[in-house]
Amino acid sequence: MTEQNHNQDCGRLIVRGEDRPGIVANVSDVLTEHGANIVSLDQSSSDPAGGRFFQRTVFHLPELSVRLDELSESLEAKLGERLGLEFQLVEAKRQKRVAIFVSRVDHCLLDLLWRQRRGELPMTVSMVVSNHPDLGDEVRQFDIPFFHVPVDKENKAAAEKEQLNLLKGNVDLLVLARYMQIVSGDFLDELGVPVINIHHSFLPAFMGAGPYQRAKDRGVKLVGATAHYVTEDLDEGPIIEQDVIRVSHRESVRDLQRKGADVERLVLSRAVSWHCDDRVIRDGSTTVVF
Repeated sequence: MTEQNHNQDCGRLIVRGEDRPGIVANVSDVLTEHGANIVSLDQSSSDPAGGRFFQRTVFHLPELSVRLDELSESLEAKLGERLGLEFQLVEAKRQKRVAIFVSRVDHCLLDLLWRQRRGELPMTVSMVVSNHPDLGDEVRQFDIPFFHVPVDKENKAAAEKEQLNLLKGNVDLLVLARYMQIVSGDFLDELGVPVINIHHSFLPAFMGAGPYQRAKDRGVKLVGATAHYVTEDLDEGPIIEQDVIRVSHRESVRDLQRKGADVERLVLSRAVSWHCDDRVIRDGSTTVVF
């Protein structure tokens, strides 16, 4: 579902709020008044009688960059003030700046960097930050800055402060690509941008170390992964994407780990791509993905 962002005059409009008659008509009216042509429009309602409404519209408007403010003012008048809706208006050409946190496991990190270099992910990678130095040489091969910030129980607050000094004002999204540290609520509040995490699908049944061995011991038949937004509540943020593959008693623990890594790569790349394409709308503890 990745879109091409080469068109200098394409914009995206995300709308959400209480469902009521006239939302789609008002969106169309404003865009038409400004000379915009709607390229695609997706919408969803949790309940047409007072439920939650979500809409993602892609449009083309000549000289969008210089007309963005006046368009935003018109949308605020008709959608915000008149209908009480929230909206987000972005230029498709402005790729999101992404930072990646990683520890020692490299499969998700390298997959993201490879896809970004090939133009498969609509983003720029500002930096990679790790609590271990192991992956520095591999990251630098992509001409991306690598920062080693050690983290342990004694220096966690100081480490997070150093990380924030690197990130604040420089990124629009943080991706935890198998970063084996828990980020604090204070860190999330101070950072102020969305954070996406990836983990295996065995939670909460097999928490902690050695989940694949314990899953093998229990005879699991599915191996999968979950990508979600990070909140202060560990691994309980709104889910963006999940996937699974079937396994059997024939697979060894190493086979399960390999297949799990394959699913993690796919799930994380989808979640990051959808977020960067403004396809994911957060609503409380859930998400709508167009």
